[in-house]
Amino acid sequence: MPSTRGPTLALYVTLRQLSIFDAVARHGSISRAASELNLTQPAVSMQVKQLEDQIGLKLIEQIGKRMCLTEAGQVLRVHADRINAQISELETAMEEFHALERGVLRLAVVSTANYFLPERIADFTRRHPGVRVSLAVVNRDAVLASLAENRTDLAITGAPPETADVIARNFMDNPLVVIGPPDHPLAGEKTIPIARLADETIVLREPGSGTRATIERYLSEHKVPYRPGCELSSNEAVKQAVQAGLGIAIVPAQTLELELETHRLVILPVEGFPLIRHWYVLHRSDKRLSSAAEAFRALLLGQKEPLPKKSGELTSA
Repeated sequence: MPSTRGPTLALYVTLRQLSIFDAVARHGSISRAASELNLTQPAVSMQVKQLEDQIGLKLIEQIGKRMCLTEAGQVLRVHADRINAQISELETAMEEFHALERGVLRLAVVSTANYFLPERIADFTRRHPGVRVSLAVVNRDAVLASLAENRTDLAITGAPPETADVIARNFMDNPLVVIGPPDHPLAGEKTIPIARLADETIVLREPGSGTRATIERYLSEHKVPYRPGCELSSNEAVKQAVQAGLGIAIVPAQTLELELETHRLVILPVEGFPLIRHWYVLHRSDKRLSSAAEAFRALLLGQKEPLPKKSGELTSA
């Protein structure tokens, strides 16, 4: 049958047509192919005819009682076999993503999460060793920018943005406490009025830090002016500055375990503290989470991981 169609029309051949053609080629019979595919014989014949019309070449010919592939049909079968094999591999790969046997989990977290998140990530990777975790540890502004620009699947921060574009769920308390060196004049007090903070130099995190924003907002609400000291880009640096006598600070209690055990720092009993904040896990409301992201979110929230669908120390970035 002479071709009346351009070769690019073959691009419109469907995977269903190739699958049916392959079954006919393997069995050498329309009826046996129809039985395998749970189709009627006319449906199989129609698909083969449409495939031949689409390509513009005869693919199967009847010789006596036998069905044989033409030369074009033999070439097509080779390519059909390759395509079917690749489709099978694709299905397997997609199933592995659903079953959490592979994939990438992208996280953006504030630096204070350094103190508890490695344990959660280790738990997740023990359960799903085939999933690679890509982690960015930055300040709150950078975390929210990463989320807004869709460079991360999940974000973890102490203060979610007030926007309908983000879904935020809290999963853990994040108390803030006032700290000073053991020999600080306020260290022996039983209760310290919050107004006394106006007389102290306060060591601060850098602008863009969620902890700093919370402190400034809280002191403003209580009409307590403060004397800012040095600005530092990590909780570790803030604690070192307080130990060196550069002022007091307000930091997450979760960062203090070692310093309290070794008596290098003390918690000052200022009224209104500990100031209870929360840790939140965030994702974009318009984003469909991957199986890995859904599973990690469920782990943080203490929920059961979603069922599969069919078909370390952190460093600042």
